[in-house]
Amino acid sequence: MKKILTRLWRIWFYFLAGIPIPFLFPFLAVALLFPKGYTVVFWVARNIWAPIILGGSGFHTKIRYAKPLPRGTSYVLVANHTSYIDPFVMLRVSKNPFVFVGKKELVKIPIFGYLYKRAAIMVNRSDKKSRWEVYGRAEKKLALGYSICIFPEVSYEDDTIFLHPFKRGAFKIAIDHQLPVVPMVFYDCKRKHPWYPNFGYPGELRVQTYSEIYPPKTMEEVESFQNEVRDIIEKGLQEDPKRRQYIAVEIEKAIAQNA
Repeated sequence: MKKILTRLWRIWFYFLAGIPIPFLFPFLAVALLFPKGYTVVFWVARNIWAPIILGGSGFHTKIRYAKPLPRGTSYVLVANHTSYIDPFVMLRVSKNPFVFVGKKELVKIPIFGYLYKRAAIMVNRSDKKSRWEVYGRAEKKLALGYSICIFPEVSYEDDTIFLHPFKRGAFKIAIDHQLPVVPMVFYDCKRKHPWYPNFGYPGELRVQTYSEIYPPKTMEEVESFQNEVRDIIEKGLQEDPKRRQYIAVEIEKAIAQNA
């Protein structure tokens, strides 16, 4: 019975995610026709769409800021990525408009895909050319004054991994444009709304941001810069007194063994 209720709750999440889009679509599509129209789209996503999805699914965010996010400058937001709700949590973290770098496959979703294609920086992770094109698209968004959000883990498919290695893309962008990186930890998403649909539960979603880290001057230091940021996020997850990431991994391993 519990598994059935969890499945129904997960279906309700997708329903909430999709229902507002047809009603908002005409307004957002017109906004995206203008050079700075994404500012309007971001405001709607942050203040209407994300609260509907999170609140309607029984979640509330508790965000602790090491310091206020940088003002008057672009930056790169990075966090661990373990759930479909991560982007909506990220929207609640920053009042300053940022653009997601996300999977190209999402373009195929009716109506949403049209908006996504014009608002986000798309990437086909299996295509080297597509990955390189991200840098040019990011430059255009940065020129408009937006920040960039990238979930840098190399893979999200193996839920038994505590924290995957990081890709270099976010850190190359930061070095190329001399942008500060703001690391943050999403403590609860993997436990409360994991990729695997048969467990999870509503409640508090805690986020810890860290002070921005300024990039080195040369690309030769990208690996050490990348590792510095990853170490901060990994340490934050390890020191969580509620051990939510550890518990989620243990559950995932048990599921994998019994599959």
